[in-house]
Amino acid sequence: MNEEVPQSGASSFFCVRERKVIMSSGWLSVAEIFGEDVFNDAVMQERLPKKVYKKLKQTIEEGKELDLETADVIAHEMKEWAIEKGATHYTHWFQPLTGVTAEKHDSFISAPLPSGKVLMSFSGKELIKGEPDASSFPSGGLRATFEARGYTAWDCTSPAFVRKDAAGAILCIPTAFCSYTGEALDEKTPLLRSMEAINKESIRLLRLFGNTTSKKVTPSVGPEQEYFLVDAKKFLQRKDLIYTGRTLFGAMPPKGQELDDHYFGTIRQRVASYMKDVNEELWKLGVAAKTQHNEVAPAQHELAPIYAEANIAVDHNQIIMKTLKKVACEHGLKCLLHEKPFAGVNGSGKHNNWSITTDDGINMLDPGKTPHENVQFLLVLACILKAVDVHADLLRESAADPGNDHRLGANEAPPAIISIFLGEQLQDVVEQLLSTGEATHSLNGGKLQTGVTTLPDLTKDATDRNRTSPFAFTGNKFEFRMVGSQDSISAPNVVLNTIVAEAFEEACDELEKAEDINEKAHDLIKKYLTEHQRIIFNGDGYSDAWVEEAERRGLPNIRSMVDAIPALTTDKAIAMFEKFGVFTKAELESREEIQYEIYAKEINIEARAMINITNKTLIPAVIKDITALAQSINAVKAACDCDVSVQTELLQESSALLSDAKVALAKLEEVTDKGLTMGDGAARAAYYRDEVTTAMAELRAPIDKLEIIVDKKVWPMPSYGDLIFEV
Repeated sequence: MNEEVPQSGASSFFCVRERKVIMSSGWLSVAEIFGEDVFNDAVMQERLPKKVYKKLKQTIEEGKELDLETADVIAHEMKEWAIEKGATHYTHWFQPLTGVTAEKHDSFISAPLPSGKVLMSFSGKELIKGEPDASSFPSGGLRATFEARGYTAWDCTSPAFVRKDAAGAILCIPTAFCSYTGEALDEKTPLLRSMEAINKESIRLLRLFGNTTSKKVTPSVGPEQEYFLVDAKKFLQRKDLIYTGRTLFGAMPPKGQELDDHYFGTIRQRVASYMKDVNEELWKLGVAAKTQHNEVAPAQHELAPIYAEANIAVDHNQIIMKTLKKVACEHGLKCLLHEKPFAGVNGSGKHNNWSITTDDGINMLDPGKTPHENVQFLLVLACILKAVDVHADLLRESAADPGNDHRLGANEAPPAIISIFLGEQLQDVVEQLLSTGEATHSLNGGKLQTGVTTLPDLTKDATDRNRTSPFAFTGNKFEFRMVGSQDSISAPNVVLNTIVAEAFEEACDELEKAEDINEKAHDLIKKYLTEHQRIIFNGDGYSDAWVEEAERRGLPNIRSMVDAIPALTTDKAIAMFEKFGVFTKAELESREEIQYEIYAKEINIEARAMINITNKTLIPAVIKDITALAQSINAVKAACDCDVSVQTELLQESSALLSDAKVALAKLEEVTDKGLTMGDGAARAAYYRDEVTTAMAELRAPIDKLEIIVDKKVWPMPSYGDLIFEV
């Protein structure tokens, strides 16, 4: 295994890296570089006139409209700051319904003067609004091909930043993206709408409990990003990875992850160097990259940032994914974000840690030291239980994508059944309330005795953790573990924000009519816990027994993306989203159509890639190996009367598997061709799930067996062992 870090060369522009702030010891000063490429609050205070800064802060904090005159001043100072950073272009950086970010670069130069010189200009109008082509992005029928106009609108709650790459330095302005007729065409717009919804209902709830100081409640999110790293040269020898992001063929190596020796293990030097550069880039962009470690599978790793406001966390996660991929190229690596790049090996997710926090620092999910006495917390908890139970289908849909179908439900990731883990402490409180109507005590954590005199006794939490739960309470937050590693975290947070806002609204409606709020709150807590206790499960979510128990409880077990999509357009979903102004019925129907289309197209690409690889590389390689084996048998027979039974048996086995592969290939070609003739929608997506993916599995089976017996020198692509162990 090569542990050397590739050195920068003249042929690799990406490897030219800025090293500005180095301490006398030779180590990087994180505090000095953090946020240096972000037009953050400190920069705005320094560069903007006080009056302009105040107006901008009012826009950010109170949602007040920004006038064009003020925007002009901001735009000028933002441009000057960006030019000082080396920027030549700006872009409205947005998140269409493709799972990735989009951008169009415009230079700061104006029309040449009569002298031939140009000025660098950037107006408030250009800052506030952009106009990309909306017809080239998924719209689900909201926009016809000839209806091309769309708009990007500056999201001033997320700071602009300067990104440096091969294109130079680009001023990136986070924006929302909508159609000419006002419908949301992106991930950002509904997220901002949902944040307003939960803010309104949370403040309403806090006021009922006597809080008169908090002015704003914001969902706080910390997404843990899992990913794989493979050698770039080996990646380029795998057309399946290039086309689809995952391996469509591959036999398991002799050693996998069964020894658990990679998880939290020593980070290899090549990977450590990569992580160092990733951190540096992220810190400059104001992303608080906090934790890094080896994950369970070989070649798998994780990066986790510190919590941020939901919309900023969504933006930062997109920056993280792009940075992981970009820096990988600089190190002769490729970063794989697919949920299941290797069959039989742990997949990658993105645990979405969610809480709701006031502007004056109150976490509404903090139970305190005595949760049984914290009525406000217990009501918030009961509301969340109710929200997740009522809208489990929506929450499952928010994590649905074709890649996640390979992961969810396997014994490596949360089951496809939504349940909530509360832990021993809260479970005990809930049981007291359900049995007697009153909670009188809370379990304490106590001390953990290590049995070693030189080690201190450890403070023991009152609650263990449950890694098999899809929605787990972890002390002062909920961890939604279903989200796929390559997905935007916007959709799950839109759902979480909105369903909890709905539950808060319904509780507040009852409380505002009550003569005694505390008494009514206790009644609601008991009512919600009684009606929705089925969603609570603290056991092994991977067990078959839980599947049977969940079915008995009436909990949905939605195993595929195709089955999850209809949750978007149920009557209850439409009514809820329209009530809070998060989605219109038309926007939901468009997203349903887009999801079906994405599924069918991705499976079609995978099937076509399998057909292409099998025809062009795998079958010719096997024929070459068989031919050489046959020639060897004939040569041995001609040379002497020797036993060639081993060679003959191998020849027969290879030939039989090749025949099986050819039959399976013909079937895959047939069903894939038929899929292309079908109309869009649910029926086509279901066909690809049922017929095409089945045919793909039937083709893979003989090919993977052939990989084990065909001469490695002949096999045309790196094996699993080559990919995950030689990094």
